[in-house]
Amino acid sequence: MQIKVLFDKDALDENLRTGWGVSFLVDDKILFDTGEKGQWLTENMEALGVDVSGIEKAVISHEHWDHTGGLWEVLNRRKGLTVYGCPHFSSGFKKKVKAAQGNLVEIDKIREISKDIFTSGEMAGRFHGDYLPEQALFVKTEKGVTVITGCAHPGIEKILEKAKEKFPNEAMYLALGGFHLMRDDRRVIELVAERFRQIPVKKIGPAHCSGKVAENIFRNKYSDDFITLKVGLAIDI
Repeated sequence: MQIKVLFDKDALDENLRTGWGVSFLVDDKILFDTGEKGQWLTENMEALGVDVSGIEKAVISHEHWDHTGGLWEVLNRRKGLTVYGCPHFSSGFKKKVKAAQGNLVEIDKIREISKDIFTSGEMAGRFHGDYLPEQALFVKTEKGVTVITGCAHPGIEKILEKAKEKFPNEAMYLALGGFHLMRDDRRVIELVAERFRQIPVKKIGPAHCSGKVAENIFRNKYSDDFITLKVGLAIDI
């Protein structure tokens, strides 16, 4: 199985669009988050040979603009696409998905949405003091479990622990995506990195809102098991 990076802040090729937010394609059919702008996302898809009509489902981690921005263009090109959201997403988001002829499915608990691909269900996050619902993806392969996050507002450690509870006998192979550590001080990030090693998580790919300090700390701790995420990269899991 593969994960393709469709959107992030850096790219393998200067002709690929970059910006704020992330978008990943899992197993060539599950779209996780959509970056900040639909035109940029679809341009990257075309450049990378990704056919929008082949996408079966979209999972939105949380409804911030830099994770939902490309969804509307995807829905415009892929009418009737199933979109997985959280029960406590805003009524405005839900109405907009339905108005775009998307099939909205609200997930409150861990659910398998495709063979060996699971959403975590709604988890409680905080943003500027307010409740923020968010979900992650858990992908099970022969190598172990891969955890994909949008921003990890509930806490990356809590998300990893939920994955471990779901798959207690499986190795944690890879964690990638936004970890939302860019505003934390170095000591806090060091403690998070130590927790990754204790779980243990074999490989790491921090992106988006993880922050440069966190990326450097994880790179030092993980060495060859650190994955530098860039648009255009395909990761075998």
